[in-house]
Amino acid sequence: GKGVYYMPVITVDIGQMPEEQKPLLIKQLSHSADEITGTPLSAFTVVIHELPDENIAIGMKTVAEMKAEAVKTK
Repeated sequence: GKGVYYMPVITVDIGQMPEEQKPLLIKQLSHSADEITGTPLSAFTVVIHELPDENIAIGMKTVAEMKAEAVKTK
């Protein structure tokens, strides 16, 4: 009902990212979800799962392999 809020959890699986970017990501995700749902910002939990490049693959190549190939072609 009105005024009843649930504990929304926003989960992001992402490659390695600089520490200084994390607070901005958390803020932007929370504000966007608040605008859409009307849930107070204080109710949101944001979880960032950083994945090593070896654990992410696109088109059967890991991100580590793609980065290594990009360095070779420079």
